[in-house]
Amino acid sequence: MFRKPWRRRGSCLGGAYAQQQIAFRGLAAVFGAATAAVFVLLLFLYESFAIAIAILVMPLLAVCAVFIGLWVTGIELNITAMMGMTMIVGIVTEVAIFFFSEFVDLAAGRPVPVALVEAGQNRMRPIAMTTLAAILTLLPLALAIGQGSSMQQPLAVAIISGLVVQLPLVLVVMPSIYLLLRRVSPPGAPD
Repeated sequence: MFRKPWRRRGSCLGGAYAQQQIAFRGLAAVFGAATAAVFVLLLFLYESFAIAIAILVMPLLAVCAVFIGLWVTGIELNITAMMGMTMIVGIVTEVAIFFFSEFVDLAAGRPVPVALVEAGQNRMRPIAMTTLAAILTLLPLALAIGQGSSMQQPLAVAIISGLVVQLPLVLVVMPSIYLLLRRVSPPGAPD
């Protein structure tokens, strides 16, 4: 006969929640596929498990910073924040590739630790400048300045959080992981 209004509203919320969960699962699948594709690309590009793993660990650590950034700013994990996390995989990987491209060029005829330090010295300024430029560009969105920017705020906060840790990750942590992986690998095994 007569339906109570709160029941209809509750079923609508259940439908919206179900749609959100489907979207989250889809974005998680995209994130996993992006990570797997990056790993395959790195193996193809460098033909070295040590380099591919050292590079791939960087965006995964940067994604941890995204969670911290969202928590500090009080922003909930939502679809746009997950899109930012997926973008961080590509951005941090690109910077790591720039570092290792320089390293590969310098490694011919030099000891590996020396080539890693020189690659870091040569790439520090360009990495710092592009990171700072990207952060400053996204800052108005992260601060929700302007009409309609609050919708994109989680995306901007997610990307900025990943970019903030990008510089120390790529210049300090990644070379250390690479050296550790080289030491752990059995003698005679390809890099």
